[in-house]
Amino acid sequence: MSRPLHRGATGIRISGNSNDLRGSQMKDKTEKENMDRNRSSDQSYLAMKFPFRVLFPDNNSPSKYVNCENGFASDPFSVGSPRSRHKLTLLLLKLSLAVIVVLALTGSFWWTISISTLSRGQILHTYRVLQEQLVSDLWDIGELSLGSSRLHELEFCSQESEIYVPCFNASENLALGYSDGSETDRHCGQSSRQSCTVLPPVNYRIPLHWPTGRDIIWVANVRLTAQEVLSSGSLTKRMMMLDEEQISFRSVSPMFDSVEDYSHQIAEMIGLRNESNFVQAGVRTILDIGCGYGSFGAHLFSKQLLTMCIANYEPSGSQVQLTLERGLPAMIGSFNSNQLPYPSLSFDMLHCARCGVDWDQKGGILLIEADRVLKPGGYFVWTSPLTNARNKENQKSWNFVRDFAENLCWEMLSQQDETVLWKKTSKKSCYGSRKPGAGPSTCSKAHDVESPYYRPLQRCIAGTQSPRWIPIQERTAWPSRSRLNNSELTLYGLHPADFREDAENWKTTLTNYWSVLSPIIFSDHPKRPGEEDPSPPYNMARNVLDMNAHFGGFNSALLEAGKSVWVMNVVPTGGPNYLPLILDRGFVGALHDWCEPFPTYPRSYDLVHAEGLLSLQIRQQRRCTMLDLFTEVDRLLRPEGWVIMRDTAPLVESARRLTTRLKWDARVIEIENNSDDRLLICQKPFLKRQGVSF
Repeated sequence: MSRPLHRGATGIRISGNSNDLRGSQMKDKTEKENMDRNRSSDQSYLAMKFPFRVLFPDNNSPSKYVNCENGFASDPFSVGSPRSRHKLTLLLLKLSLAVIVVLALTGSFWWTISISTLSRGQILHTYRVLQEQLVSDLWDIGELSLGSSRLHELEFCSQESEIYVPCFNASENLALGYSDGSETDRHCGQSSRQSCTVLPPVNYRIPLHWPTGRDIIWVANVRLTAQEVLSSGSLTKRMMMLDEEQISFRSVSPMFDSVEDYSHQIAEMIGLRNESNFVQAGVRTILDIGCGYGSFGAHLFSKQLLTMCIANYEPSGSQVQLTLERGLPAMIGSFNSNQLPYPSLSFDMLHCARCGVDWDQKGGILLIEADRVLKPGGYFVWTSPLTNARNKENQKSWNFVRDFAENLCWEMLSQQDETVLWKKTSKKSCYGSRKPGAGPSTCSKAHDVESPYYRPLQRCIAGTQSPRWIPIQERTAWPSRSRLNNSELTLYGLHPADFREDAENWKTTLTNYWSVLSPIIFSDHPKRPGEEDPSPPYNMARNVLDMNAHFGGFNSALLEAGKSVWVMNVVPTGGPNYLPLILDRGFVGALHDWCEPFPTYPRSYDLVHAEGLLSLQIRQQRRCTMLDLFTEVDRLLRPEGWVIMRDTAPLVESARRLTTRLKWDARVIEIENNSDDRLLICQKPFLKRQGVSF
């Protein structure tokens, strides 16, 4: 007789005839009904006694289905077996997760609709802070992952680096294929970064305070020999006296009249009574090309004129280094193969007195670049023996420059001795009225880039597409010019209320800075008996670098507070570009990528300021580390110079940890009414090569 069939078996066993099968089925049916009634009563009793055992049965509880004797498996959904319990648990978890996701999406939808605009701003702000905290932590993890060898203090650079400027390596550039004069230009690469700190020369001394430091500098602070002074031009030799310890620029001596007479001559050529009237004629900022040692700018500074010196990199006898040492604006730059890092229409006057630029070479492209950075109605002053040439070769050069300037729509106002003065046109219509083929064409809108960054020189006249084409004679005179009127602000897409608010904020911020710095300075530098108590910043700063200048508000606040400083306003290439606005306000500045070395010599600045720079850097693709940035700041900073950085708390804390590797003294200060930002105040120590402070 066949055995009863078990539900859940996958096979069917048939044996005997049909009557045996029917009888067997009737018997099985009767037995099954009896078993179902017994099981139903048992389960009801168990369910009442153990209500959770249905979901989580005991291992010893009887199973509804057991293994078949024929070897087939029992029901896979049996709640009694371990496998069935595992699958049931997973199913319940999936259902629970699905319910949670649905509830979360529904709640998020209604919450998003219900929150106000202010709440959204707060959420985005919180997200930004968390993002910066994450990046800060990743920076720290990256530094730690490099091993303990990266956590010690940085080593000192070799003595050859005392005046070394990265990106200006002529021999390396020649090896890379640069030639025809471009090997002396700025070329930055990975090898330009330094992983050491630059020490000052052995006999270096802290520069004298302004204005004394304008006329007297220490010989040991610059690389200049007596032979270089004697071999310089006659004008320079009359300006300088060299002894064992000092270089004296005799700008206040009755014997010295060259610079004063020269600047007076230029004023008369424009039609002014003297150089004091430059401001009324619309002149405030001057680009001095090949500036010598800055005496032209030093003299005009007292006339409220701001002169930016640019000159080629020089390993010895540097014009830029000496000018900076005197407390005057300067940076390395050249008219050779690339455009300068200034916007079009930047300066009121360009000055070149025996500056070494061959304006007649390269088909006049250097004059086109000079025209690009000159404002409409601005002046170009050129002093050169070529203007009074007697031999044919020099006469040919002079004729080329004169004719090319005319094709640029420059009007020659006057020529006296070796000095010629042109005025750039203030009317765009001049370019269309030239004879066909006369002079370079104007740039198309696509090529008229307002703020190029070391782009190759262009052969078209730039700036004509700019809404900033405003003659200098129509601009507000200095110092009102720094405040900009409402119509001028619209040129930069700024609302007047935002600009005014920024200016007021910087006034308050500057007051807070000095209230913090004053006790630190006087505690670190106690007054000696008999000394007067100088007011900051006269005892601490003359040359100031703002690494993230925004609208130039920090510069403006310093001047309104009566501080005797000048500010190099740097606008990072990765942020909003308000450099045209800064220069139109009558300040100086440049465009720069802070993952590259700044084009200046070591020990250029007394104070380095950066507000929001670290936050700006982390939002960009990470091309350099925070340590790279701080190593560059250390190179730019003078011994006993100061650093002020304002940023979010996580980034400031990461920066503070790095300062120990640079041997800086650092303090983190909380800012009132702002729990997110912190202030990092640092001072660079005065170290000798042996590593001892003095």
